[in-house]
This record gives sequence, C-alpha cells and structure tokens, in this order.
Amino acid sequence: MRLISIILIFIFFSISKNYASENLEFAKWKNNFKKIALANNISEKTFELTMKNVIFLPKVIEYDRFQPEFYEDTKTYISKRTSLKKVKKGLNFYKKNKKLINTVEKKYNIEKELLLALMGIETNYGTYVGKMDILSSLATLSFDKRRSEFFTNELLILLRLVDTNQIDYKTLYGSWAGAFGFFQFMPSTIKNHAIDFNKDNYIDLKNAEDAYASAANYLNNMGWDKNDPCFYRVNLKKNVPKKYLNVSAKKLKNKKKLKFFTKYIDNNEILNSLDENLNVAIITPDKDIIPNAETLNPAFIVFDNYEIILKWNRSLRFALAVCTLKDRIHNDL
Repeated sequence: MRLISIILIFIFFSISKNYASENLEFAKWKNNFKKIALANNISEKTFELTMKNVIFLPKVIEYDRFQPEFYEDTKTYISKRTSLKKVKKGLNFYKKNKKLINTVEKKYNIEKELLLALMGIETNYGTYVGKMDILSSLATLSFDKRRSEFFTNELLILLRLVDTNQIDYKTLYGSWAGAFGFFQFMPSTIKNHAIDFNKDNYIDLKNAEDAYASAANYLNNMGWDKNDPCFYRVNLKKNVPKKYLNVSAKKLKNKKKLKFFTKYIDNNEILNSLDENLNVAIITPDKDIIPNAETLNPAFIVFDNYEIILKWNRSLRFALAVCTLKDRIHNDL
C-alpha cells in the first residue's frame, strides 16, 4: 500500500508540474498574442473584454487528436449520422419552418434537403450547438503547434467580428474547434458568408432565419449545383491503378472524366444516365485510416458537389454522410 501511495503521489505531482508549466507557457503566448491582435487593428478594449477570462483547455487538445473522422469506418460513421430518427427530426424541423426554408431554397437555389442534412449532422437541428467557450478553444488551438497558424487567424477574425459589433462575445459557446451556431460556422466562414437575413442588424447563427440563410448563401457562393450528383458507391476492379485511389480529404488528386474510369468499375451500369464527360475522382475512405481495411472497398466515385461539401468540412466520411442524409430526407419529403 505504501508503494502504491508513493506512486500515486509521484503521478499527482508530475501532472501538477506539467499543468503548471503549460499554464505558464500559455500565459506567455497570451501576452504575445495581444501584440499580434493590436497590430491587426483589434482594439485594446475588445481584446481585454474578450480575452481576460480565456484559459488553456487540455480537453480541446484531446478532442483534436481523437476525431471520429480519424477512427470510425465509413459504414459506422454514416449509419450513426443518417438514421431514421435523424430523418424524422429533419422532417419535423421542416414542417415547423416551412415558410423560411422554402423562401431560402428559392432565393439561393440550394435544395432544402441539403440544408436539412447539414444542420442535422452538424447540430442535430440546433439541439446541440456545443457548450465550449469558443474563445478559449481557439486560443488553446492557436497555442498548440499542430495547426497554430490556422487557428490564430480564426481567433483574430473572431475578435474583429466582435470589435465591429457583428457578433456578441457573450454568446460565443460552441464546438471544441471554435465552430459556432446551428451550422457550426468557423469565424472565417461567418466573416465571408454569414448574413443578417431577418434584418435586425445582428448576425445570430443560433437563430433559424440567419443561420439557415447563411448556410444557403455559403453553399451558393461555393458553387453547389443542385442538378449534379454528389457520389455513387462503386465496385472497383482489381486492376485499377492505386494512384487513382484518394484516401485523403485535403485535395482529391488524379481526377478524370467519368468515361475514363468506367473500365475499372464492375457495376458501371449505375452510371449510365450520367454525363460521361463529368470530372470525377475515386475515394477509398477507409484505406490508410482503418486498421486492416480493404484497399478497394468501400469505394466511391465523387463529383464536384462532393468537393463542395469537403470545403465545408475536410472529411471524406462527413461529405458522404451529408449526401446520404440529403437523399434519405428527399425520399421522405
């Protein structure tokens, strides 16, 4: 017992020491970040108002290293996010907001099913928008080395939005990664695509009107084409060159015209109704991520619309789930 007690005490002091060291380094980062913020035309008043209670959040680093996109196989990931329960909830949301949704669909030429799918997967139709302090989350990720430049820029943008009275800093609670509102917009997305749809001089992405219209505006600006497909699941032949198999969402490589790939697809009859000159890519989302995954299964032919969803969230599985839920909602509308 004495040995166990000594070990526990040692572990406790080791953790405490690491935590204290981390907080000290974070305090140094915060002082340096203030200089950066002021140099980027953030007022000192806004900086003190927003950053005075910002703290380092160790959990955020854990979440960043252990995202479901990194460990769930495609079948599991999609089935969890496109269930019958999710479809029914989407239909109920549509019934309650029918006038708004139809107006937005017509104005931005983005089908309601896609917007419902995105909202359903991102926040379960606004019922889970996240409870993390976004300012602390972004500061933690900016302090962390993995993607410091990206999150530093996002934090600066958010402070500027507060500084210009577009966002109320008191409402900034959302995801661990700093995403906000019903559609989980990052600060740069708010800056570039969010709109005050209800004309109350304030962008409120936890309000259905502003959130729904902002999401439609974003997709429209990115070039979504409601007349084009998103993806088709295919059975690949073993002779398909490995260089055509995309396993990363960062950038789809070796795109070709659809007619080029049909010779490598066993069930290519499912593609007969499509324009053979469409530019497409092949993805094999489980390979190189899921242990012992098959090289050629599952596989999907993906189109330009699929890449639009990748711009929303750089995850091969996320984009597949969104388009799958979109189709399931469409079938029940």
